[in-house]
Amino acid sequence: MIATIFAQADSADSATEVLQKEAFSISSKFNEYSEQGLDALVTYTPKIIISLLILWIGWKLSNTISNLLRKALEAKKVDASLIPFLTTILATVLKLSIGIAVIDYLGVKTTSFVAILGAAGLAVGMALSGTLQNFAGGVMLLIFRPFNVGDRIQAQDHVGAVKEIQIFQTLIQTDDNRSVFIPNGPLSTGNITNFHKEGNIRVEANIGISYCTDIDYARQIALEAIAHDDRLIENDPIVAVKELADSSVNLAIYVWTHPDNYWGVLFDTQENLKKAFDQANIKIPFPQREVHMAQG
Repeated sequence: MIATIFAQADSADSATEVLQKEAFSISSKFNEYSEQGLDALVTYTPKIIISLLILWIGWKLSNTISNLLRKALEAKKVDASLIPFLTTILATVLKLSIGIAVIDYLGVKTTSFVAILGAAGLAVGMALSGTLQNFAGGVMLLIFRPFNVGDRIQAQDHVGAVKEIQIFQTLIQTDDNRSVFIPNGPLSTGNITNFHKEGNIRVEANIGISYCTDIDYARQIALEAIAHDDRLIENDPIVAVKELADSSVNLAIYVWTHPDNYWGVLFDTQENLKKAFDQANIKIPFPQREVHMAQG
């Protein structure tokens, strides 16, 4: 009986010792973690404050730069639908760069993160290379404005009036009322002839006269034939010898008009010249060849 009591007492003392050891261990770990947390707080608090300050200044700066870009684009009269898109892209890129810089400042390795972003961007860029080229071409066209809606242009083997300048393509209406959609990529990098850029355009009509016809007389008849066309700009028209061809003396008649009147002025000028030369008995020769026969 007495032995059982002592055994129970010994067991109770052992349990107490175990509990005391566990409590001491927990207290030690708590103190250790508290010290580590305090050290981390002391170490990283200035960095966190500086990081938040950098983020705030960077956000403000990115918004200011995007606003400056918006004002510059508005001053250049860039298409209104393009301005928010470009400013948003710029602000997003700036804020993303600032965020990566702050994460790197806090000690987090961003090399892998940047590499993943670069690889993803490369993959997307390769998949959308043609689309991105057209988008970049559309941006360049809308910023530098080699032509405006309503201008008559010649580009990519097409001639017509510009109806729409979209982000990825440009719509041109040809003279035979066909709608041609030209991708902005090749359009922005190719040759563009704008017939409206300078305001007026020169029309050249050509006609031939025989070698026996007086050139001054033919010039007088030509000037009289085009004198009553109200569509011509009040510049002195020019009638000049363009070529001494095999069968005729070719005259070039140069007049100026508005680009919208180009084809009408050209066709009517050629018709009026033909009628005037017929009335003045000026021969318009056709191709001919003289053959000399030698006696054998």
